[in-house]
Parts: sequence; structure tokens; C-alpha cells
Amino acid sequence: MFRIGAALVVGSALVGLSVWAASDTGADTGIKPTYDKTTGKLTQLAYDSNHDGRPDTWTDMDGSRPVRARIDQNGDGKIDRWEEYDQAGNLSRVGFSRRNDGRADAWISRRADDSIRRVEISSTADEHKIDRWEYYDPSKPGSNGNGLLVRVEEDTVGDGRPHKWETYRDGVLESVAFDEDGDGQPDRRLVYQNATLTFIESHPDAAGQFTVRQRVTH
Repeated sequence: MFRIGAALVVGSALVGLSVWAASDTGADTGIKPTYDKTTGKLTQLAYDSNHDGRPDTWTDMDGSRPVRARIDQNGDGKIDRWEEYDQAGNLSRVGFSRRNDGRADAWISRRADDSIRRVEISSTADEHKIDRWEYYDPSKPGSNGNGLLVRVEEDTVGDGRPHKWETYRDGVLESVAFDEDGDGQPDRRLVYQNATLTFIESHPDAAGQFTVRQRVTH
């Protein structure tokens, strides 16, 4: 299971906005603006956040509104964080590299209250080929302050649809269901109690309800 640290989500999430805000102060803060040669409109801000003489944050701008940002957080010359902003200039989506190879392979979608709504993960580092979706409940804060994981969907065959489903209660695995015939519907489900496999359910009816339930003895 992939976990998200609070520092990753919140710690540098406002870098793009802080660059934008600083640009309006006129202060010498390591910011290099780029303007459209025809309209004079601001199109990009390059920011040297650690003042080592090399930009590490590039924010694409639509005038005073940030559109997207690319950030090298550890100074190794590779982008490891990608930010997207909505029409109001609020951070809406964050991409990052779990492998630290300069390619985004996971993306966080956020709610209006800045909490995590969903995390999309691509095993091939292709945002158009997501194969794992994690959903969080912000009303139940986890140990990292980002809400508890409540369910996971996973594409195990590469067709863009979930074929494996996990549910969690209070952050603990409660069930895992599998699509075993490729029709996009669960055919077998493992049920856990106190993190211990307790039942195996199978033979779903037309409504998707499992008709066979077998207790697992340990």
C-alpha cells in the first residue's frame, strides 16, 4: 500500500503560489520572470528557492494566475513534483515521482478544503494509464494528517478498469474483491476481521451479491 507523507502533500504544495505572490512585491527573491514578447503578459516564473544560483521551480503563468509548476525539491536536477492550479489559482492536483526518476507516476487530487480526495498511481509513469486509485476520508484524520484510506481500486490487467477492490475500516484492511473473469465485476471476496482473513465469499448473483460464504479456520 502506498502511503503519503504530510510533508509531501503540504510542505511544498504552496511553492508555486509563494513564487507568484513574491513576484508582486518587487523584492529580490531569486525570481526570474518571463513575459510574452507581443502582449507583455507574464508567462513564467523561474525561482531559485535555495539561492544556490540555479532555478529549481518553474511556474507557468497566465498573467497573475499560476497554471502549473515543476519543482526540483532535492536539487538533483530532476523534477520530482508537478503542481496544477484551477481557474481561481488554487492548487488542485499534485504529481510526484515515487521512484525519484524525474517522471511523475502518482497524482494527488485535492478537495476545496485542501484535503486529499484521491491518489492516482501509474505503474508505467503515464498519467493516461492509471492502474491504481486510492480514496481517502478527510473526516477521519490518519497518522499523517491526510485522512484515512477507505478504499482502493486496481487495474490488474491493463484495460483501464478496476479488477481488484480493497476496502478499509479505520485504516485497517476489511475486504479484498477480485474480478476473475475480466467483466469488471467482483467474483470473489476475502473478508477480514481484525486484520485476519475470516471469510471467503463467491458466486455472486445478478445483483452482485455473493451467495456462498466460507469461514476460514486458522
